Amino acid sequence: MTNKKENLIIIMSDEHQGRALGCIGHPFVKTPNIDRLAQKGVIFSNAYTSCPICVPARASFATGLPVHKNRLWDNAMPYYGQIPSWGHSLQSQNISVESIGKLHYRSQEDDDGFDKKHIPMMVVDGVGMVWGSIRRENERKLVYRNERMLGKYIGPGNSKYTDYDEAVVQKAIDWLEKKQNLNEQEPWCLYIGLVAPHFPLVVPQKYFDMYPREILPEIKLDPDKGYKMHPWIAKQNEIRNSNNQFNDENEKWSAISAYFGLCSFLDDNIGKIINAVNDNGFIDNTNIIYTSDHGDNVGTRGLWGKSNFYEESCCIPLILSGPMIKKGICETPVTLMDLSETIVDHFQCKSPNDGPGETLYKILENEYDDTRIAFSEYHASSSISGAYMIRKGKWKYIHYVGFQPELFDLEKDPEEIFDLSQVDDYNSILNELKSDLFKICDPEEINKQAFIDQDKMIKGFGGIEAAGKLGATGATPPPK
Repeated sequence: MTNKKENLIIIMSDEHQGRALGCIGHPFVKTPNIDRLAQKGVIFSNAYTSCPICVPARASFATGLPVHKNRLWDNAMPYYGQIPSWGHSLQSQNISVESIGKLHYRSQEDDDGFDKKHIPMMVVDGVGMVWGSIRRENERKLVYRNERMLGKYIGPGNSKYTDYDEAVVQKAIDWLEKKQNLNEQEPWCLYIGLVAPHFPLVVPQKYFDMYPREILPEIKLDPDKGYKMHPWIAKQNEIRNSNNQFNDENEKWSAISAYFGLCSFLDDNIGKIINAVNDNGFIDNTNIIYTSDHGDNVGTRGLWGKSNFYEESCCIPLILSGPMIKKGICETPVTLMDLSETIVDHFQCKSPNDGPGETLYKILENEYDDTRIAFSEYHASSSISGAYMIRKGKWKYIHYVGFQPELFDLEKDPEEIFDLSQVDDYNSILNELKSDLFKICDPEEINKQAFIDQDKMIKGFGGIEAAGKLGATGATPPPK
């Protein structure tokens, strides 16, 4: 628990790989401003999303509950305040709580736990990506879209997303200046949502030029060089195979340069926010949290976007920085649900729900916990069955309904190259982690429930043909 008089700023980006930070030793990515934030706080090096796709992850962050408790399974089921959020908890204690930027909730008009929402990005028309909820193998082909998810153009330049992030940053700077002029004595909470490095993979030239082809490593586990995808992943990738949609090899490498360029573009924007916090006199009484909703595969294993449980996709950056924060690195596994608990604890408010999260402040008081579990799940776009992840100590277990699991020793094999699930010597750890999963939920029953809820929604929109026409193909458009 922190001093109740300290303000709190939460900055959440979109699709930022947990490892794509200079402060944890990435070999080439440049993030000096995030590194500066980390120098005054703690890095949670094993932080995970609750779900590796935007809308369910953000709903879980709001409520502190796992996806199967929210039953907001995919990008067509946005949060709108139907379950209490950490914002509602703050409001109940008269803590000022506002948002600027991307939320990916349902609507500006909803009571979702913010006193004010400034230029929010929400799901399209309050509905979202309904066609992505059509997941059965014999049905999803009926609504297949050949349009490229990553965008029509890839490379240097400006996009609506980079323009939007710049507008969000300027709004945040203006907000901090106004708040300073009010000279209020009570603590406040500000959430700032940025969209970089989410595709479209377009970034201003100076950032694109920071990552020329010659400094980029070869693609890890490249299917073009013999890597075989796990069968569940291969089935998922059949319907959205971005790796086969590049014009040529040069464009693929441009996509990688643009992604890491967007990481540095994001970093510059975070630097502007930190400077505004400092310039307006808040740096000594404000904690800042930086995180992302999930990661991005960026070509590894021939995959792009998110939607799986490999580290590139489900591991997220998480930094807690402030004047009284213990400095260093915390390796205990944590998730976005813990972040929800941290926000209410910061202001000494009650949790909005009886979730599994634990405040980061308390986790920092203890030694590394190799028994603590980070849990994530996926029931969304392109998946033909539910998938679940357990991170415990050095182990990662991935459970696929209807398919064999995967097991990785992240201490010996941080790149997740060697699946140990079919090796007899690891049967005991495999069974232990499977048992841990079943203590959280019954994966078969939850898989059935997700399909029941999605089928009901699809029927409500008029059936598969009608529902298949609803929702953006790729990135959600920003507000005008």
